[in-house]
Amino acid sequence: MTGRHTPVEIPVEIAVQPWFYDHRFGGRAVLPAVETLLLMAEQTARRHPDCTVRIMEQARFPKFLPLPAGASTIHTTLTIETRADGSLQTAFASRVRLKACTQVQIHGEVIFPASREQQAPAEPEPAPLTGAAGEIEVNRIYRELVPFGPGYRSLQGNLQLFAGGAVGRLTAPAKTPVERTAYTLLGSPFPLDGALHAACVCGQRIADFIPFPVGFDRRVVNRPTESGADYRTQVELISQSTDELRFNLWIYQDDGEICETVTGLRMRDVSRGKLKPPAWIRS
Repeated sequence: MTGRHTPVEIPVEIAVQPWFYDHRFGGRAVLPAVETLLLMAEQTARRHPDCTVRIMEQARFPKFLPLPAGASTIHTTLTIETRADGSLQTAFASRVRLKACTQVQIHGEVIFPASREQQAPAEPEPAPLTGAAGEIEVNRIYRELVPFGPGYRSLQGNLQLFAGGAVGRLTAPAKTPVERTAYTLLGSPFPLDGALHAACVCGQRIADFIPFPVGFDRRVVNRPTESGADYRTQVELISQSTDELRFNLWIYQDDGEICETVTGLRMRDVSRGKLKPPAWIRS
C-alpha cells in the first residue's frame, strides 16, 4: 500500500448561473452545497474516470462561497489528493483578500472511494415515521422558514411533519439552459436541495437556531434524479445535541425505488445566534 500522493491543484472557473442568486443566506447570495458537490464530482471524474463519484464520504462545508452581484464567473481552486487506500480527497476553495493578506477558504471537501468494493454494508432504508405533527404548505416554508427565490423552491405541496422527521414531495425543474456533465453523474441538484430544506424545517421545530448543512457522513446516488421529474423525500432525525442536529434522508420515486441516500447529515447554527426560527414553528 502506498502513501499519500502530492495534492494536485486545479484552477476552476465557475460559470455563475442566474438561478444561483435565489439561494441566499443572511441577505446575500451563496453557492449552494449541492452545486459544490456537483463541481467536486465533475472535476474529480474528469481526471480520475475510474473513481466512484456517486459515493461520497466525510463531506464538509466549512464556509459559504458568496456570489458577487452581477458576476458571470468566479475563479476558484480544486485540490485532489490520492490517499493511501486509493480513495480521493477533493477540496474546493477560493482566495479571499483581507487587509493584510490573501487567505484561502475551503468551501467544500469530500472523499470519493476508489471503487464500489470500498462500500460499507447496504444503506439504511426509510421506515414509516410515527407521531404525526401536522403539515406546512410549502409557500409558507419558502416565505418564512427557508427564504429562497423560485429557482430553489423544489419542495412541493405540503410538507408532512412527524415527531422525528418529515415526508414531502420534490421536483427537479425542467432542463435549465445549462445541463452540465455532472447532471449525468449525480442527477439534478434541486431534489437534494429540497430534501435539505425539509431537514431545516424539522430542525427549526426542535432547536433554538436555524440549522444549515455543514457536512455528512455518506451519500450514495443509486439512480441520478432527472430534470423535469418529481420525487419524494423522507428526513429522519437521528441525534440532537446543543449545537448540532443529525439526520438521515432519502430521495425516492413514487414506486419506492431509492434514488439516493444521505446518512449522518450534520446541521448547525452557522449564523452564530443571529438567525432564530419564528415562534409559531416551535408551538
